[in-house]
Amino acid sequence: MTVAPAALLRSPSLAYDVTGSGPTLVLLHGLTHRRHAWDPIVDLLAEHRRVVTVDLPGHGESPMSETDGNLLDAAIAELDQFLTDVTPAGELPHVAGNSLGGWAALELAARGRVRSATALSPAGFAVNSLDHRRSLAIFTSLRASARLLGPEAASRAMQMKPSRSLMLGAFYGRPWLADADAAQIDVRSLLENQVLDRAPAEAPTFSPVVDVTTPVTVAWGSRDMILPIYQAKRVLRTFPNAKLIKLRGLGHVPMQDDPKLVAEVLLSGSATVAPRARRRK
Repeated sequence: MTVAPAALLRSPSLAYDVTGSGPTLVLLHGLTHRRHAWDPIVDLLAEHRRVVTVDLPGHGESPMSETDGNLLDAAIAELDQFLTDVTPAGELPHVAGNSLGGWAALELAARGRVRSATALSPAGFAVNSLDHRRSLAIFTSLRASARLLGPEAASRAMQMKPSRSLMLGAFYGRPWLADADAAQIDVRSLLENQVLDRAPAEAPTFSPVVDVTTPVTVAWGSRDMILPIYQAKRVLRTFPNAKLIKLRGLGHVPMQDDPKLVAEVLLSGSATVAPRARRRK
């Protein structure tokens, strides 16, 4: 598939790539990740969609959102503008996300800003503050371990399947399948991430009034250790129209575990629906 030249793909704020053609599908990664997280499925999607992968604010090549207020509110505002910037005039984009990106996808759907939303193990459904803090503690403890090793040693460790499986076991249901090069990027992203230390102490929430006309799909890995699948029971309280899918044997970042299955979920979630005008802000 053809990826648009990087020099042409820098908005005033966020770094991104475009692959394929068709209806626009914007992919939002999770906390401490970057747009390479979608690499296992981009080509599968690009046969049917114009796929946009983006580094969220404060991740990868994208700078931190400039705000003295709530970081997530600022990020959503930035992503909302980004969707306008990267979507052809007159088209309402589909969006899909994982973890923090899943929360963002659902929040954009709640605001009626997208044509459809598909979320993979989304944030925002912790049962209480302790449940949310437990999830954040996994990230901070893994980062502490990587810092203890040092960047070079941690990168070398990702070249060996046993240490790769140990370090990434919290993220993948099948960590032994993780690509070594991608794992090295994961560790570097974890060490360099700007958002983790500013992550809110409380779980993200959704708009009080949800646009239930936007099609929503939520898929959850049964082996998710970051945001366990019991949180999925809370989805319908906020999104009563959501279609729920259980991804058996898959982990928190399922794109690596079973690319074909996850691509099918995203294509189904972004299947043709009746076009709507984008809601005014």
